[in-house]
Amino acid sequence: MVPLRIAFIFLLVALSTVVHVVPLLAVAVIKAVLPIDRLRKASNPLLTGIAESWIGINSWIVARFFQTRFEVQHDGVLQRDGHYLVLANHQSWVDIIVLQKVFNRRIPLLRFFLKRQLFWVPLLGLAWWALDFPFMGRHTPKQIARRPELAGRDIEATRRACEKFREIPVSIMNFVEGTRFTPAKHAKQGSPYRHLLKPKSGGVAFVLDAMGQGLHAILDITIAYPAGRPSLMDLVADRVPEVQVLVRQRAIPEDLLGGDYKNDRAFRIRFQQWINGLWQEKDQDLGALLGGTLDAVADD
Repeated sequence: MVPLRIAFIFLLVALSTVVHVVPLLAVAVIKAVLPIDRLRKASNPLLTGIAESWIGINSWIVARFFQTRFEVQHDGVLQRDGHYLVLANHQSWVDIIVLQKVFNRRIPLLRFFLKRQLFWVPLLGLAWWALDFPFMGRHTPKQIARRPELAGRDIEATRRACEKFREIPVSIMNFVEGTRFTPAKHAKQGSPYRHLLKPKSGGVAFVLDAMGQGLHAILDITIAYPAGRPSLMDLVADRVPEVQVLVRQRAIPEDLLGGDYKNDRAFRIRFQQWINGLWQEKDQDLGALLGGTLDAVADD
């Protein structure tokens, strides 16, 4: 019965994807071909509505067919028309499903910075393009050392994406570790954190610089899987008994706005210290969530 169940769920997800991606692309193409300012602005809520419907169907599938229990704690009031920078730890592809289920229609649509290669994922790549998800090169330090202009391309791509986001409510999503946690990566990095990889602060700094006062808060998300880090197949096979999510809403430090992260060494060190401080607290929160010892920060 398990293979049949998995096949049925994948069929539902595939049907939902086709039903939503087709109108999504139609609206996006009209928006691109007829770049009339009034039409472009009118298309944004329509595109968002289609995406939220798509996420809503997928979340219904999770609620209807999976026994996974979601425990969410947060310490602030969430706004659907807000402008958020969302920071989270990253352990599994399941993280994305968790984030979308927890925040869909509670904050603006989450928009992720994606590797450029993901544009070629069938249907999904076009959907991400239609929703203005920014595609980045994600170049390695060695590549940038050989060709410094590559770093400039990603900075410019960030700025272009953020310019579009100024016109609409937005939640800009950043997995600060830059990759999914594994014990091997943790050991290779020599990470000072027990449950996390080292944070990469450059992307966060570029978003804050590009958006300026356009963002009104940070949502600092900690995701925990007490039964162990799951794969996507674990979720579909209903082998994820519990997900813990902690949301801390934080003010954006004024002294971190308007700095030159790339060229100002003192500012870069100060910014990295701030991120490291967040990650130290997140590591403690994650340990408490995994151990079931974190006191509730607020009623959900």
